[in-house]
Amino acid sequence: MARQAQKTRAGARRGERTRRPLQPRLLGLGAAAALAVIAWGVLVWAAISSGRSARGGDSTAWVFMGLASVGAAACLFVALMLTPALLRKLGIIAERAPHRH
Repeated sequence: MARQAQKTRAGARRGERTRRPLQPRLLGLGAAAALAVIAWGVLVWAAISSGRSARGGDSTAWVFMGLASVGAAACLFVALMLTPALLRKLGIIAERAPHRH
């Protein structure tokens, strides 16, 4: 009766994970997205505040409220465009596949 050699794994099959160097472009993208979210919050707060003043009889507050609302919408749009771009560059979400017509 012949002995069968036991099969063992001698080592890991994957190499070591390499750390990605810090990329200034990604820091800038993250900072821009964070700044857009912060600006959105400030503009929403300003729109609410000026809306209260406008309802109290201050007619110029209506203009400021409208401008703050448009600015807040623009900041939110920018933040929603930058955040997925940052997540794609970091490899957290997959790249978009091209459209097939």
